[in-house]
Amino acid sequence: MAAGHHIETMPCPSLGLTHLDRALGMLIEIPAAIAVVAEVGILLTSVFSRFVLHQPLVWADELASTVFLWLAMFGAAVALRRGEHMRMTALIGKLSPAWRARIEAIAVGTPCLFIGMLLLPAVDYAQNEWVVETPALGLPGTVREAALAVGCLLMLCVSGLRLARHGWRDLGFVAVVLAAIAAALYLGGSQLQAMGNWNLAFFFIALLGAGVLAGVPIAFCFGLVTIAYLLCTTSTPLEVVPGRINEGMSSLILLAVPLFILLGQLIEMTQMAKAMVAFLASLLGHVRGGLSYVLLGAIMLVSGISGAKTADMAAVAPVLFPEMKKRGMEEGELVSLLAASGAMAETIPPSLVLITIGSVTGVSIAALFTGGLLPGIVLAIALAILARQRISESNLKDVKRASLQVVLRTFVVALPALAIPVLIRTAVVEGVATATEVSTIGIAYTIVVGILVYRRFDVKRLYPMLVETASLSGAILFIIGTATCMAWALTQSGFSHDLAHIMSLMPGGRWGFLLISIVTFIVLGSVLEGIPAMVLFGPLLFPIARQLGVHEVHYAMVVILAMGIGLFAPPFGLGYYSACTIGRVSPDAGMRKIWPYLGALLAGLLIVAAVPWISIGFLS
Repeated sequence: MAAGHHIETMPCPSLGLTHLDRALGMLIEIPAAIAVVAEVGILLTSVFSRFVLHQPLVWADELASTVFLWLAMFGAAVALRRGEHMRMTALIGKLSPAWRARIEAIAVGTPCLFIGMLLLPAVDYAQNEWVVETPALGLPGTVREAALAVGCLLMLCVSGLRLARHGWRDLGFVAVVLAAIAAALYLGGSQLQAMGNWNLAFFFIALLGAGVLAGVPIAFCFGLVTIAYLLCTTSTPLEVVPGRINEGMSSLILLAVPLFILLGQLIEMTQMAKAMVAFLASLLGHVRGGLSYVLLGAIMLVSGISGAKTADMAAVAPVLFPEMKKRGMEEGELVSLLAASGAMAETIPPSLVLITIGSVTGVSIAALFTGGLLPGIVLAIALAILARQRISESNLKDVKRASLQVVLRTFVVALPALAIPVLIRTAVVEGVATATEVSTIGIAYTIVVGILVYRRFDVKRLYPMLVETASLSGAILFIIGTATCMAWALTQSGFSHDLAHIMSLMPGGRWGFLLISIVTFIVLGSVLEGIPAMVLFGPLLFPIARQLGVHEVHYAMVVILAMGIGLFAPPFGLGYYSACTIGRVSPDAGMRKIWPYLGALLAGLLIVAAVPWISIGFLS
């Protein structure tokens, strides 16, 4: 009887939740898409006015940064509604269905708790900014800073609707677990304070690690653990937290993040990536291991356009994998090479990781763009040598060498697409546009070429692309904001000075420091994902590197590549599972086969670390 009653009464509230969710989705997604378009328009207008009309728009950066903060928060809400915030689900997948449902409920309830605790401080912070006026436009600071409060309110609504979809038992389990943790922290506050800085291990290793392993989105883990630390061990008011989160998301350099993501999607939609792959295949497809070389070369080319590794793999794998499988290549080897190529391309400009590390450490973006190309080539060579030995092509009887006419024809077709990486890098190096603005030039170029040359521009896909851009951007930027807040808390505790002292005492001087950094960032990349690891530890470790005489660009390349190896290393690396999803290959197929490829990457990384010239030889 209970089961029958349940079946009769559930459809109405479920249908009501669906309608509410759909209405909330429109309320969030439409402004997010408008903000992306506005960002592109503002920055493109600024470039045109400064470079063509020689009349810089003094208000452009100010307006762009205001719109950007709203874009970040609307995007974070879209990502939360879609379940696209970065999280680790490797352990959850091994649980029974009943326990998986309980842990998934915790993964929804924990962000809800964090947002609820952040909302009132965010409102107070925005109200206090009313007396501050922006220098160029004269707008009250609240216009900008209210984005976090509005974003928190929207995310609270999203979390509430997601929680409402869980059963009462799961909700009770969440309430008991979170209440038990809160009570334990409250009762143990004096003991935690008495531990001194050793309590950092409890909060930022044990508690944070438990949240990450439970599948709680990493951004919310960072934020909630930071609030717990401040409440239990300090007298710092929570109004500080919104300010630090806004500060983390407010760097003008980070404006490039949504724009490069949008550019990557436009490249795929207009089939420019397909044209580049076709040209490389005509050039190398007939030689032994040729398609493996094509995959590596295509990832390097596309990486110079999209700036995002997932976009790189998504643009290349669907085009190449069918032909590679037709030639008898094993799925496990293919997905292993794809994942390894994603790690290899982390330093190929304009990588989002390069932009992020430049924003949080103060290293020149132009220098990072210049220094990142050769280390990527070194790792690509290492992977190409290994792939030639490991990937067998058993079915080559129908493969013929492309004629010169075919090569030239595919080259002509691909030429407008091949020009984009050159256009982007030249615009930055020659000062036509900043690293923040240059993506808008690429976007405008891609739209024009896609319509006039490739005749591929699906207007119906534009709105979903804008929403997807906002979602991925929001996930990245919100994690940068909470990681910045967490890094601030660690710095205030004196942890950075202790870490600097310990790492400066490492035997071997700068070489010992580089080796321990490699090990550290491989682990961090596997557990935390790349961008949060860089935001959290970059500001702490780069001053130590300078003190020990390690060039900052050289150090950036070493830690980015190390982080990339961790990111694509199973069983925890999220990048590996992204590669499997994009390649439509079971993760089990590549779990054992990927290690030689990671070994080749590590060998290449050690060469890059041992020879600084590879990273800094072309710097002026």
